[in-house]
Amino acid sequence: MNLEPSHIVLALFAFTIAGLIKFQSKPERVFGVLLLVLFACGFVTNEQVVASFANTGVLTLILLMVCSLALEKTKILRQIANYVVRPSYIRSWLNLFTFSALSSAVLNNTAVVSAMLAPIRSNLYHAPSRLLIPLSYAAILGGTLTLVGTSTNLIVNSMVVESGLPALGFFDFTLIGSLLVVGCGATLLLTSRWLPNRFEQTKVIADYFIDTKVMAGSSLIGRSIEDNGLRNLEALFLVELQRGGHLISPVSPSQVLQQGDRLLFSGDIKKVTLLNQFSGLESFANQNGLPLDNLSEVIVRPESSLVGKTLKHVGFRALFDAAVVAIKRDGERLSGKLGDVTLKPGDNLVLAVGEDFKSRHNLNKNFFFVSGVETERTLTPNKEWLAVLGFVASIALSALGLVPLFKSLLLFLGVLLLTNTLKPNEILQRLPTQIWLIISSALLLSYALSNTQATDLLDKLIDTHQQSFTPLLGVCVVYLVTWWLTELVTNNAAAALVFPIAIGLASSLGVDPTGFIMAVAFGASASFVSPYGYQTNLMVYNAGQYRIADFIKVGLPVSLVFGLITVGSIAVVYGYL
Repeated sequence: MNLEPSHIVLALFAFTIAGLIKFQSKPERVFGVLLLVLFACGFVTNEQVVASFANTGVLTLILLMVCSLALEKTKILRQIANYVVRPSYIRSWLNLFTFSALSSAVLNNTAVVSAMLAPIRSNLYHAPSRLLIPLSYAAILGGTLTLVGTSTNLIVNSMVVESGLPALGFFDFTLIGSLLVVGCGATLLLTSRWLPNRFEQTKVIADYFIDTKVMAGSSLIGRSIEDNGLRNLEALFLVELQRGGHLISPVSPSQVLQQGDRLLFSGDIKKVTLLNQFSGLESFANQNGLPLDNLSEVIVRPESSLVGKTLKHVGFRALFDAAVVAIKRDGERLSGKLGDVTLKPGDNLVLAVGEDFKSRHNLNKNFFFVSGVETERTLTPNKEWLAVLGFVASIALSALGLVPLFKSLLLFLGVLLLTNTLKPNEILQRLPTQIWLIISSALLLSYALSNTQATDLLDKLIDTHQQSFTPLLGVCVVYLVTWWLTELVTNNAAAALVFPIAIGLASSLGVDPTGFIMAVAFGASASFVSPYGYQTNLMVYNAGQYRIADFIKVGLPVSLVFGLITVGSIAVVYGYL
Protein backbone atom coordinates (compact mmCIF):
# COMPACT_ATOMS: atom_id res chain seq x y z
CA MET A 1 0.00 0.00 0.00
CA ASN A 2 1.50 3.32 -1.13
CA LEU A 3 0.79 6.22 1.16
CA GLU A 4 0.67 9.74 -0.22
CA PRO A 5 3.29 12.11 1.30
CA SER A 6 0.48 14.45 2.34
CA HIS A 7 -1.16 11.67 4.36
CA ILE A 8 2.15 10.83 6.07
CA VAL A 9 2.71 14.47 7.06
CA LEU A 10 -0.83 14.75 8.45
CA ALA A 11 -0.24 11.53 10.39
CA LEU A 12 2.97 13.02 11.81
CA PHE A 13 0.96 16.09 12.82
CA ALA A 14 -1.51 13.89 14.70
CA PHE A 15 1.26 11.85 16.33
CA THR A 16 2.95 15.07 17.46
CA ILE A 17 -0.21 16.18 19.28
CA ALA A 18 -0.54 12.73 20.86
CA GLY A 19 3.13 12.83 21.88
CA LEU A 20 2.75 16.24 23.47
CA ILE A 21 -0.22 15.05 25.50
CA LYS A 22 1.61 11.88 26.55
CA PHE A 23 4.93 13.58 27.33
CA GLN A 24 3.78 16.98 28.59
CA SER A 25 7.00 17.63 30.48
CA LYS A 26 9.24 17.12 27.43
CA PRO A 27 7.76 19.05 24.46
CA GLU A 28 11.20 19.83 23.03
CA ARG A 29 11.91 16.11 22.60
CA VAL A 30 8.63 15.53 20.80
CA PHE A 31 9.34 18.37 18.41
CA GLY A 32 12.93 17.22 18.03
CA VAL A 33 11.73 13.79 16.87
CA LEU A 34 9.31 15.50 14.45
CA LEU A 35 12.16 17.54 12.99
CA LEU A 36 14.35 14.47 12.45
CA VAL A 37 11.55 12.45 10.83
CA LEU A 38 10.55 15.28 8.46
CA PHE A 39 14.17 15.77 7.41
CA ALA A 40 14.97 12.06 7.12
CA CYS A 41 11.90 11.41 4.96
CA GLY A 42 12.76 14.28 2.62
CA PHE A 43 9.61 16.29 3.33
CA VAL A 44 11.75 19.42 3.90
CA THR A 45 14.93 20.65 2.22
CA ASN A 46 18.34 21.51 3.70
CA GLU A 47 17.66 25.19 3.04
CA GLN A 48 14.33 25.04 4.87
CA VAL A 49 15.94 23.45 7.94
CA VAL A 50 18.53 26.24 8.10
CA ALA A 51 15.89 28.91 7.45
CA SER A 52 13.66 27.65 10.26
CA PHE A 53 16.42 28.05 12.85
CA ALA A 54 17.63 31.39 11.43
CA ASN A 55 14.14 32.86 11.12
CA THR A 56 14.18 36.57 11.99
CA GLY A 57 11.04 36.29 14.13
CA VAL A 58 12.48 33.40 16.13
CA LEU A 59 15.76 35.22 16.68
CA THR A 60 13.84 38.34 17.75
CA LEU A 61 12.09 36.31 20.43
CA ILE A 62 15.41 34.87 21.63
CA LEU A 63 16.94 38.36 21.75
CA LEU A 64 13.99 39.73 23.72
CA MET A 65 14.24 36.97 26.33
CA VAL A 66 18.03 37.39 26.62
CA CYS A 67 17.89 41.18 26.94
CA SER A 68 15.21 40.90 29.63
CA LEU A 69 17.77 39.05 31.79
CA ALA A 70 19.39 42.41 32.49
CA LEU A 71 16.08 43.76 33.80
CA GLU A 72 15.72 40.81 36.17
CA LYS A 73 18.97 41.88 37.85
CA THR A 74 17.67 45.36 38.67
CA LYS A 75 15.78 46.34 41.82
CA ILE A 76 13.10 48.36 40.07
CA LEU A 77 10.42 45.68 39.71
CA ARG A 78 10.90 44.50 43.28
CA GLN A 79 10.84 48.04 44.68
CA ILE A 80 7.58 48.82 42.90
CA ALA A 81 6.12 45.49 44.00
CA ASN A 82 6.62 46.37 47.66
CA TYR A 83 4.13 49.26 47.30
CA VAL A 84 1.39 47.21 45.65
CA VAL A 85 -0.14 45.42 48.67
CA ARG A 86 -2.31 47.67 50.88
CA PRO A 87 -4.53 46.97 53.93
CA SER A 88 -7.66 47.02 51.73
CA TYR A 89 -8.07 43.81 49.73
CA ILE A 90 -9.85 45.53 46.82
CA ARG A 91 -7.17 48.23 46.68
CA SER A 92 -4.44 45.59 46.77
CA TRP A 93 -6.19 43.53 44.08
CA LEU A 94 -6.57 46.54 41.77
CA ASN A 95 -2.97 47.67 42.33
CA LEU A 96 -1.70 44.17 41.67
CA PHE A 97 -3.81 43.63 38.56
CA THR A 98 -2.94 47.03 37.05
CA PHE A 99 0.78 46.78 37.74
CA SER A 100 1.07 43.18 36.51
CA ALA A 101 -0.98 43.71 33.35
CA LEU A 102 0.83 46.89 32.28
CA SER A 103 4.27 45.49 33.12
CA SER A 104 3.59 42.28 31.22
CA ALA A 105 2.70 44.27 28.10
CA VAL A 106 6.40 45.05 27.58
CA LEU A 107 8.29 42.71 29.92
CA ASN A 108 8.61 38.95 30.18
CA ASN A 109 5.58 38.01 32.29
CA THR A 110 7.54 35.25 34.08
CA ALA A 111 9.92 37.93 35.36
CA VAL A 112 6.98 40.08 36.51
CA VAL A 113 5.43 37.20 38.47
CA SER A 114 8.82 36.26 39.98
CA ALA A 115 9.32 39.83 41.20
CA MET A 116 5.88 39.87 42.83
CA LEU A 117 6.02 36.47 44.56
CA ALA A 118 8.10 37.48 47.58
CA PRO A 119 6.20 40.72 48.46
CA ILE A 120 2.84 38.94 48.20
CA ARG A 121 3.89 35.93 50.24
CA SER A 122 5.40 38.06 53.01
CA ASN A 123 2.62 40.67 53.23
CA LEU A 124 0.91 41.17 56.59
CA TYR A 125 -2.59 41.96 55.33
CA HIS A 126 -3.89 39.22 53.03
CA ALA A 127 -3.40 35.49 52.52
CA PRO A 128 -1.14 34.91 49.49
CA SER A 129 -3.74 32.48 48.14
CA ARG A 130 -6.10 35.45 47.72
CA LEU A 131 -3.71 37.29 45.41
CA LEU A 132 -1.45 34.87 43.54
CA ILE A 133 -3.94 33.52 40.96
CA PRO A 134 -4.98 37.11 40.10
CA LEU A 135 -1.27 37.90 39.72
CA SER A 136 -0.75 35.11 37.18
CA TYR A 137 -3.94 35.84 35.23
CA ALA A 138 -3.15 39.58 35.11
CA ALA A 139 0.29 38.78 33.70
CA ILE A 140 -1.28 36.54 31.04
CA LEU A 141 -3.87 39.17 30.10
CA GLY A 142 -1.26 41.93 30.00
CA GLY A 143 0.79 39.85 27.60
CA THR A 144 -2.01 40.06 25.02
CA LEU A 145 -1.67 43.86 24.72
CA THR A 146 1.40 44.05 22.47
CA LEU A 147 3.55 42.06 20.10
CA VAL A 148 6.27 41.60 22.74
CA GLY A 149 3.91 40.97 25.65
CA THR A 150 4.17 37.20 25.45
CA SER A 151 6.38 34.70 23.68
CA THR A 152 3.39 33.23 21.85
CA ASN A 153 2.76 36.51 20.01
CA LEU A 154 6.36 36.57 18.83
CA ILE A 155 6.19 32.90 17.85
CA VAL A 156 3.09 33.56 15.76
CA ASN A 157 4.73 36.61 14.18
CA SER A 158 7.80 34.58 13.23
CA MET A 159 5.56 32.08 11.44
CA VAL A 160 3.66 34.91 9.75
CA VAL A 161 6.89 36.31 8.31
CA GLU A 162 8.03 32.86 7.22
CA SER A 163 4.72 32.36 5.40
CA GLY A 164 5.43 35.42 3.26
CA LEU A 165 2.76 37.57 4.91
CA PRO A 166 3.32 41.10 6.28
CA ALA A 167 4.74 41.09 9.81
CA LEU A 168 2.36 41.89 12.65
CA GLY A 169 2.64 45.39 14.10
CA PHE A 170 3.56 46.20 17.69
CA PHE A 171 0.04 47.43 18.50
CA ASP A 172 -1.97 45.04 16.28
CA PHE A 173 -2.95 43.13 19.43
CA THR A 174 -3.81 46.17 21.54
CA LEU A 175 -7.48 46.71 20.64
CA ILE A 176 -8.61 43.16 21.34
CA GLY A 177 -6.09 42.83 24.18
CA SER A 178 -7.52 45.92 25.90
CA LEU A 179 -11.04 44.48 25.70
CA LEU A 180 -9.72 41.26 27.24
CA VAL A 181 -7.92 43.05 30.06
CA VAL A 182 -11.09 44.99 30.96
CA GLY A 183 -13.65 42.21 30.42
CA CYS A 184 -11.66 39.35 31.91
CA GLY A 185 -10.33 41.60 34.66
CA ALA A 186 -13.90 42.43 35.76
CA THR A 187 -14.78 38.72 35.64
CA LEU A 188 -11.70 37.83 37.66
CA LEU A 189 -12.58 40.43 40.29
CA LEU A 190 -15.97 38.77 40.72
CA THR A 191 -14.61 35.21 40.82
CA SER A 192 -11.82 36.15 43.24
CA ARG A 193 -14.36 35.77 46.05
CA TRP A 194 -13.95 32.01 45.51
CA LEU A 195 -10.21 32.08 46.11
CA PRO A 196 -9.17 30.07 49.19
CA ASN A 197 -8.02 31.82 52.34
CA ARG A 198 -4.94 29.95 53.56
CA PHE A 199 -3.09 32.65 55.42
CA GLU A 200 -2.08 30.82 58.59
CA GLN A 201 -1.34 27.60 56.78
CA THR A 202 0.97 29.44 54.44
CA LYS A 203 2.94 30.87 57.34
CA VAL A 204 3.68 27.40 58.71
CA ILE A 205 4.07 25.27 55.61
CA ALA A 206 5.90 27.80 53.41
CA ASP A 207 9.02 27.55 55.61
CA TYR A 208 12.09 25.83 54.25
CA PHE A 209 13.20 22.38 55.34
CA ILE A 210 16.88 22.54 56.34
CA ASP A 211 18.91 19.40 57.09
CA THR A 212 22.10 19.54 59.20
CA LYS A 213 24.37 16.92 60.74
CA VAL A 214 26.40 16.84 63.97
CA MET A 215 29.93 15.95 62.84
CA ALA A 216 32.70 14.20 64.77
CA GLY A 217 34.46 16.53 67.22
CA SER A 218 31.55 18.97 67.39
CA SER A 219 31.26 21.01 70.57
CA LEU A 220 27.53 20.21 70.53
CA ILE A 221 28.11 16.55 71.42
CA GLY A 222 27.20 15.60 75.00
CA ARG A 223 25.19 18.75 75.62
CA SER A 224 21.43 19.30 75.50
CA ILE A 225 19.49 21.21 72.86
CA GLU A 226 18.83 24.01 75.35
CA ASP A 227 22.44 24.20 76.57
CA ASN A 228 23.65 24.47 72.97
CA GLY A 229 21.29 27.39 72.30
CA LEU A 230 19.45 25.61 69.50
CA ARG A 231 16.00 26.52 70.84
CA ASN A 232 16.24 30.27 70.43
CA LEU A 233 17.43 30.80 66.88
CA GLU A 234 15.96 33.77 65.05
CA ALA A 235 13.37 32.60 62.48
CA LEU A 236 14.64 28.98 62.61
CA PHE A 237 12.83 26.24 64.53
CA LEU A 238 14.19 22.78 65.32
CA VAL A 239 11.36 20.45 64.30
CA GLU A 240 12.97 16.99 64.20
CA LEU A 241 15.99 15.06 65.35
CA GLN A 242 16.93 11.91 63.47
CA ARG A 243 19.20 9.41 65.22
CA GLY A 244 19.95 6.29 63.26
CA GLY A 245 16.60 4.99 62.09
CA HIS A 246 14.60 6.81 64.76
CA LEU A 247 12.83 10.13 64.31
CA ILE A 248 12.30 12.31 67.39
CA SER A 249 9.61 14.97 67.10
CA PRO A 250 8.92 17.22 68.89
CA VAL A 251 12.46 17.64 70.17
CA SER A 252 12.74 18.06 73.92
CA PRO A 253 14.97 20.93 75.17
CA SER A 254 16.70 18.39 77.41
CA GLN A 255 17.60 16.04 74.52
CA VAL A 256 21.38 15.42 74.57
CA LEU A 257 23.08 15.43 71.18
CA GLN A 258 25.30 12.67 69.84
CA GLN A 259 27.70 12.38 66.93
CA GLY A 260 25.85 11.69 63.67
CA ASP A 261 22.54 13.22 64.84
CA ARG A 262 20.66 15.00 62.06
CA LEU A 263 18.94 18.20 63.14
CA LEU A 264 16.08 19.24 60.87
CA PHE A 265 15.13 22.90 60.97
CA SER A 266 12.22 24.82 59.46
CA GLY A 267 12.13 28.55 58.90
CA ASP A 268 13.48 31.55 57.01
CA ILE A 269 16.24 30.47 54.66
CA LYS A 270 17.85 33.91 54.93
CA LYS A 271 18.79 32.99 58.50
CA VAL A 272 20.52 29.73 57.57
CA THR A 273 23.95 31.34 58.07
CA LEU A 274 23.18 31.40 61.82
CA LEU A 275 23.93 27.68 61.81
CA ASN A 276 27.56 28.46 60.94
CA GLN A 277 27.93 29.69 64.53
CA PHE A 278 27.70 26.12 65.84
CA SER A 279 30.96 24.22 65.59
CA GLY A 280 30.61 20.88 63.85
CA LEU A 281 27.03 21.44 62.67
CA GLU A 282 27.16 21.11 58.90
CA SER A 283 24.63 21.26 56.10
CA PHE A 284 24.72 19.44 52.76
CA ALA A 285 26.53 22.45 51.31
CA ASN A 286 29.20 22.49 54.03
CA GLN A 287 29.87 18.79 53.49
CA ASN A 288 30.32 19.47 49.77
CA GLY A 289 32.81 22.27 50.39
CA LEU A 290 30.45 25.09 49.39
CA PRO A 291 29.91 28.21 51.52
CA LEU A 292 26.49 29.52 52.55
CA ASP A 293 27.20 33.11 51.48
CA ASN A 294 26.25 32.56 47.83
CA LEU A 295 22.74 31.17 47.75
CA SER A 296 20.32 30.82 44.83
CA GLU A 297 16.64 29.88 45.01
CA VAL A 298 15.20 27.83 42.18
CA ILE A 299 11.94 26.03 41.35
CA VAL A 300 12.10 22.54 39.85
CA ARG A 301 10.60 22.56 36.34
CA PRO A 302 8.02 19.90 35.38
CA GLU A 303 10.33 18.59 32.64
CA SER A 304 13.41 18.46 34.90
CA SER A 305 15.44 15.25 34.93
CA LEU A 306 15.45 15.54 38.74
CA VAL A 307 11.72 14.82 39.11
CA GLY A 308 11.06 11.50 40.82
CA LYS A 309 14.64 11.19 42.09
CA THR A 310 16.22 11.80 45.48
CA LEU A 311 19.08 14.19 46.10
CA LYS A 312 21.18 11.32 47.41
CA HIS A 313 21.14 9.45 44.10
CA VAL A 314 21.01 12.25 41.54
CA GLY A 315 24.65 13.44 41.79
CA PHE A 316 23.61 17.06 42.31
CA ARG A 317 27.11 18.52 42.85
CA ALA A 318 28.48 16.93 39.68
CA LEU A 319 25.49 18.03 37.59
CA PHE A 320 25.26 21.65 38.70
CA ASP A 321 28.30 22.50 40.84
CA ALA A 322 25.84 23.22 43.64
CA ALA A 323 24.45 21.63 46.79
CA VAL A 324 20.94 21.83 48.19
CA VAL A 325 20.85 23.77 51.45
CA ALA A 326 17.08 23.64 51.93
CA ILE A 327 13.89 22.50 50.24
CA LYS A 328 10.32 23.75 50.41
CA ARG A 329 7.18 22.08 49.11
CA ASP A 330 4.19 24.35 49.64
CA GLY A 331 1.13 22.51 50.88
CA GLU A 332 3.10 19.56 52.29
CA ARG A 333 5.24 19.14 55.39
CA LEU A 334 8.53 17.38 54.67
CA SER A 335 10.18 14.97 57.06
CA GLY A 336 13.32 12.85 57.30
CA LYS A 337 16.73 13.32 55.68
CA LEU A 338 17.03 15.96 52.98
CA GLY A 339 18.87 13.48 50.78
CA ASP A 340 15.94 11.04 50.92
CA VAL A 341 13.31 13.53 49.71
CA THR A 342 11.90 12.59 46.28
CA LEU A 343 11.75 15.76 44.20
CA LYS A 344 8.51 16.91 42.59
CA PRO A 345 7.68 19.63 40.02
CA GLY A 346 7.36 23.01 41.71
CA ASP A 347 9.66 22.20 44.65
CA ASN A 348 11.64 25.23 45.82
CA LEU A 349 15.33 24.52 46.37
CA VAL A 350 17.90 26.84 47.90
CA LEU A 351 21.34 26.08 46.51
CA ALA A 352 24.82 26.90 47.69
CA VAL A 353 26.62 27.32 44.40
CA GLY A 354 30.21 26.91 43.24
CA GLU A 355 32.22 29.01 40.80
CA ASP A 356 31.18 26.86 37.84
CA PHE A 357 27.44 27.02 38.58
CA LYS A 358 26.58 29.94 36.27
CA SER A 359 28.30 28.37 33.27
CA ARG A 360 26.35 25.09 33.41
CA HIS A 361 24.11 24.81 30.35
CA ASN A 362 21.61 22.45 32.00
CA LEU A 363 20.25 24.96 34.54
CA ASN A 364 17.46 26.39 32.39
CA LYS A 365 16.27 22.89 31.51
CA ASN A 366 15.80 21.96 35.16
CA PHE A 367 14.93 25.14 37.06
CA PHE A 368 12.99 28.39 37.13
CA PHE A 369 15.04 31.06 38.91
CA VAL A 370 13.16 33.07 41.54
CA SER A 371 13.98 36.76 41.03
CA GLY A 372 14.74 38.74 44.17
CA VAL A 373 15.87 35.71 46.16
CA GLU A 374 18.66 34.38 44.02
CA THR A 375 21.94 35.80 45.30
CA GLU A 376 23.17 36.67 41.86
CA ARG A 377 25.53 39.42 40.72
CA THR A 378 23.72 42.73 41.15
CA LEU A 379 24.13 45.79 38.99
CA THR A 380 25.57 49.17 39.92
CA PRO A 381 23.11 52.10 39.81
CA ASN A 382 24.55 53.28 36.48
CA LYS A 383 24.18 49.85 34.91
CA GLU A 384 20.64 49.54 36.27
CA TRP A 385 19.72 52.75 34.48
CA LEU A 386 21.45 51.49 31.34
CA ALA A 387 19.47 48.23 31.46
CA VAL A 388 16.11 49.90 32.05
CA LEU A 389 16.46 52.87 29.69
CA GLY A 390 18.10 50.75 27.00
CA PHE A 391 15.29 48.21 27.09
CA VAL A 392 12.61 50.90 27.03
CA ALA A 393 14.35 52.64 24.12
CA SER A 394 14.62 49.41 22.13
CA ILE A 395 10.91 48.68 22.54
CA ALA A 396 9.90 52.30 21.88
CA LEU A 397 11.91 52.55 18.64
CA SER A 398 10.16 49.42 17.38
CA ALA A 399 6.71 50.54 18.56
CA LEU A 400 7.11 53.84 16.71
CA GLY A 401 8.20 52.04 13.56
CA LEU A 402 11.61 53.74 13.47
CA VAL A 403 13.79 50.64 13.83
CA PRO A 404 12.90 46.94 13.42
CA LEU A 405 12.68 45.18 16.78
CA PHE A 406 15.37 42.66 15.78
CA LYS A 407 17.87 45.45 15.02
CA SER A 408 17.17 47.49 18.17
CA LEU A 409 17.43 44.43 20.44
CA LEU A 410 20.62 43.18 18.79
CA LEU A 411 22.25 46.60 19.25
CA PHE A 412 21.03 46.73 22.86
CA LEU A 413 22.48 43.26 23.54
CA GLY A 414 25.81 44.43 22.15
CA VAL A 415 25.80 47.38 24.57
CA LEU A 416 24.95 45.07 27.50
CA LEU A 417 27.87 42.80 26.66
CA LEU A 418 30.36 45.63 26.04
CA THR A 419 29.52 47.26 29.38
CA ASN A 420 29.65 43.91 31.22
CA THR A 421 26.02 44.38 32.30
CA LEU A 422 25.42 40.87 30.96
CA LYS A 423 28.10 38.20 30.70
CA PRO A 424 28.29 35.55 27.96
CA ASN A 425 28.02 32.68 30.46
CA GLU A 426 24.83 34.21 31.90
CA ILE A 427 23.33 34.27 28.42
CA LEU A 428 24.35 30.69 27.69
CA GLN A 429 22.87 29.56 30.98
CA ARG A 430 19.48 31.10 30.30
CA LEU A 431 19.36 30.74 26.51
CA PRO A 432 15.82 29.48 25.70
CA THR A 433 16.94 26.55 23.55
CA GLN A 434 13.72 24.62 24.16
CA ILE A 435 11.56 27.37 22.68
CA TRP A 436 14.01 27.75 19.80
CA LEU A 437 13.72 24.04 18.94
CA ILE A 438 9.92 23.97 19.30
CA ILE A 439 9.34 26.97 17.01
CA SER A 440 11.89 25.85 14.40
CA SER A 441 10.37 22.36 14.27
CA ALA A 442 6.89 23.81 13.92
CA LEU A 443 8.09 25.99 11.04
CA LEU A 444 9.44 22.87 9.36
CA LEU A 445 6.06 21.21 9.81
CA SER A 446 4.42 24.12 7.99
CA TYR A 447 6.99 23.73 5.18
CA ALA A 448 6.21 20.01 4.97
CA LEU A 449 2.45 20.64 4.83
CA SER A 450 3.04 23.05 1.95
CA ASN A 451 5.60 20.88 0.13
CA THR A 452 3.32 17.84 0.12
CA GLN A 453 0.13 19.80 -0.67
CA ALA A 454 -1.41 18.46 2.53
CA THR A 455 -3.30 21.72 2.97
CA ASP A 456 -5.16 21.00 -0.28
CA LEU A 457 -7.20 18.48 1.68
CA LEU A 458 -8.73 21.42 3.55
CA ASP A 459 -9.96 22.85 0.25
CA LYS A 460 -11.76 19.59 -0.51
CA LEU A 461 -13.27 19.41 2.97
CA ILE A 462 -14.58 22.98 2.79
CA ASP A 463 -15.89 22.53 -0.75
CA THR A 464 -18.06 19.64 0.42
CA HIS A 465 -19.43 21.75 3.32
CA GLN A 466 -19.41 25.12 1.60
CA GLN A 467 -22.81 26.24 2.89
CA SER A 468 -22.18 25.53 6.56
CA PHE A 469 -18.46 26.29 6.90
CA THR A 470 -18.34 30.08 7.19
CA PRO A 471 -15.33 32.26 8.12
CA LEU A 472 -16.85 32.83 11.58
CA LEU A 473 -17.12 29.09 12.16
CA GLY A 474 -13.52 28.72 10.96
CA VAL A 475 -12.30 31.27 13.52
CA CYS A 476 -14.26 29.49 16.25
CA VAL A 477 -12.67 26.15 15.33
CA VAL A 478 -9.14 27.60 15.24
CA TYR A 479 -9.59 29.36 18.59
CA LEU A 480 -11.12 26.33 20.34
CA VAL A 481 -8.44 23.94 19.08
CA THR A 482 -5.64 26.32 20.11
CA TRP A 483 -7.19 26.89 23.54
CA TRP A 484 -7.69 23.16 24.08
CA LEU A 485 -4.09 22.40 23.14
CA THR A 486 -2.83 25.25 25.33
CA GLU A 487 -4.43 23.73 28.41
CA LEU A 488 -3.11 20.28 27.46
CA VAL A 489 0.37 20.84 26.02
CA THR A 490 1.44 24.45 26.93
CA ASN A 491 0.94 27.70 25.06
CA ASN A 492 4.03 27.82 22.84
CA ALA A 493 3.53 24.31 21.49
CA ALA A 494 -0.15 25.00 20.80
CA ALA A 495 0.59 28.17 18.81
CA ALA A 496 3.29 26.46 16.78
CA LEU A 497 1.08 23.49 15.92
CA VAL A 498 -2.15 25.23 14.99
CA PHE A 499 -0.69 28.10 12.96
CA PRO A 500 -0.17 26.23 9.63
CA ILE A 501 -3.67 24.76 9.88
CA ALA A 502 -5.16 28.22 10.51
CA ILE A 503 -3.39 29.70 7.48
CA GLY A 504 -4.54 26.81 5.30
CA LEU A 505 -8.12 27.17 6.52
CA ALA A 506 -8.20 30.90 5.79
CA SER A 507 -6.80 30.26 2.31
CA SER A 508 -9.42 27.60 1.63
CA LEU A 509 -12.19 29.96 2.70
CA GLY A 510 -10.71 32.75 0.58
CA VAL A 511 -10.63 35.32 3.40
CA ASP A 512 -8.03 37.61 5.00
CA PRO A 513 -5.91 35.29 7.20
CA THR A 514 -5.13 37.98 9.81
CA GLY A 515 -8.18 37.15 11.93
CA PHE A 516 -7.25 33.45 11.93
CA ILE A 517 -3.70 34.39 12.96
CA MET A 518 -5.09 36.43 15.83
CA ALA A 519 -7.28 33.51 16.89
CA VAL A 520 -4.15 31.38 17.24
CA ALA A 521 -2.24 34.07 19.15
CA PHE A 522 -5.02 34.83 21.62
CA GLY A 523 -6.07 31.19 21.95
CA ALA A 524 -2.52 30.28 22.96
CA SER A 525 -2.70 32.81 25.80
CA ALA A 526 -6.03 31.53 27.15
CA SER A 527 -4.58 29.35 29.90
CA PHE A 528 -6.78 29.88 32.96
CA VAL A 529 -8.17 26.42 33.79
CA SER A 530 -4.99 24.38 34.18
CA PRO A 531 -1.95 25.24 36.32
CA TYR A 532 0.30 23.45 33.82
CA GLY A 533 -0.50 25.27 30.56
CA TYR A 534 1.44 28.45 31.36
CA GLN A 535 4.67 29.04 33.32
CA THR A 536 3.20 31.74 35.57
CA ASN A 537 0.32 29.45 36.58
CA LEU A 538 2.78 26.78 37.68
CA MET A 539 4.79 29.30 39.69
CA VAL A 540 1.79 30.47 41.73
CA TYR A 541 0.25 26.98 41.94
CA ASN A 542 2.73 25.83 44.60
CA ALA A 543 3.33 29.24 46.17
CA GLY A 544 -0.39 29.70 46.92
CA GLN A 545 -1.00 26.07 47.97
CA TYR A 546 -3.70 25.86 45.34
CA ARG A 547 -5.54 22.82 44.10
CA ILE A 548 -6.61 22.28 40.51
CA ALA A 549 -10.20 22.90 41.63
CA ASP A 550 -9.21 26.46 42.59
CA PHE A 551 -8.06 27.16 39.04
CA ILE A 552 -11.25 25.67 37.60
CA LYS A 553 -13.58 27.65 39.89
CA VAL A 554 -11.87 30.98 39.33
CA GLY A 555 -10.45 30.45 35.84
CA LEU A 556 -13.29 28.78 33.93
CA PRO A 557 -15.55 31.89 33.92
CA VAL A 558 -12.53 34.00 32.93
CA SER A 559 -11.72 31.54 30.14
CA LEU A 560 -15.28 31.63 28.78
CA VAL A 561 -15.36 35.45 28.77
CA PHE A 562 -11.91 35.47 27.13
CA GLY A 563 -13.18 33.21 24.33
CA LEU A 564 -16.36 35.19 23.72
CA ILE A 565 -14.53 38.53 23.57
CA THR A 566 -11.77 37.14 21.34
CA VAL A 567 -14.01 35.45 18.76
CA GLY A 568 -16.56 38.27 18.78
CA SER A 569 -13.92 40.99 18.39
CA ILE A 570 -12.12 39.14 15.59
CA ALA A 571 -15.40 38.64 13.74
CA VAL A 572 -16.22 42.36 13.92
CA VAL A 573 -12.72 43.77 13.31
CA TYR A 574 -11.87 41.50 10.38
CA GLY A 575 -15.33 41.34 8.82
CA TYR A 576 -16.16 37.65 9.30
CA LEU A 577 -19.82 38.23 10.23
